[in-house]
Amino acid sequence: MAINKVILLGRVGKDPEARDVNGDKKVEFTLATTDRAYTTQGGVQVPERTEWHNIVVWRGIADVAEKYVHKGDMLYIEGKLMTRSWEKDGQKHYRTEIQCTGLELLGSRQADASNEQF
Repeated sequence: MAINKVILLGRVGKDPEARDVNGDKKVEFTLATTDRAYTTQGGVQVPERTEWHNIVVWRGIADVAEKYVHKGDMLYIEGKLMTRSWEKDGQKHYRTEIQCTGLELLGSRQADASNEQF
């Protein structure tokens, strides 16, 4: 038995880019997840660390992402990890992506800012 499941909670790094691939809609964007800085009991300071994820969304979920997802939005993503490769100018290139199977909109920076004012 094998399991390939990814769960991410983070902020969208750029507005989604949509395109048609063989008749199916494909939407891509980046998502940032950040581990907060902390100090260990021994006094060692561990700095904040941000990891960037390449998110790929297809078909129906892609329609939702294209219409409602914007840079800065907080998202909950479920999907699977996939790595693809290609050759260009004699060099092998690799890209690791999250193939999104579920998406939940949790809020935007604009909404967060307006809530802080009250």
